[in-house]
Amino acid sequence: MIFLRRQLPLLITMITGLLFAGQYYVPHPASEQLLTSATKWLQIVGGFALVLGVTSLFHQHAAKIRRKEEGWGYSLVLYAGMLGTIAVGLWANGKESIEGAATAFGWVYSYMLVPLQGTMFAILAFFIASAAYRSFRARSREAAVLLIAAVIVMMGRVPLGEYLIPLSGDVSQWILNVLNASVRRAILIGVSLGAVALSFKIIFGVERSYLGGGKE
Repeated sequence: MIFLRRQLPLLITMITGLLFAGQYYVPHPASEQLLTSATKWLQIVGGFALVLGVTSLFHQHAAKIRRKEEGWGYSLVLYAGMLGTIAVGLWANGKESIEGAATAFGWVYSYMLVPLQGTMFAILAFFIASAAYRSFRARSREAAVLLIAAVIVMMGRVPLGEYLIPLSGDVSQWILNVLNASVRRAILIGVSLGAVALSFKIIFGVERSYLGGGKE
């Protein structure tokens, strides 16, 4: 009985994985109907998972506020933002637009979330510049090639660069479309092969970390 309870999730995973792997290559109405039904069930499960995730997030930050741990003030900000957004969405359901936004929730998104995202990316720009400065030091021939290619691409992507160096635009486009594209394809092929290998390991029970344990 204990053996069956341990092996049942692996058996369900194997059957489901093989079934939907075969479904992808079978253009039959029954196969398409199976995919549609599974997609609907995934949406239902995803809704419950979202509720579970939000509940877990509230519980975690409530414990942090109760214990007065380091950074607990940010948890209060999180609470205020989430509850405020939910309250606005419930209060403005079906009401007219606010200051040009389609809905009140759209106003919160356009005039609160978007500026916050812009601020976050502006802060990250300094870290990116610092990392680029450390990475682009010509300490070797490979680093020198990377530095030259990066300068050419940056010059070719802005109008001022093309004005100063007329050929930078064409050279930059060639680097992006030829050299960069070939490297990107190699990375995608490697990632795809790794995903296929991991999928087979999950289907045949070699990889069991998704069950809360390691390999056996």
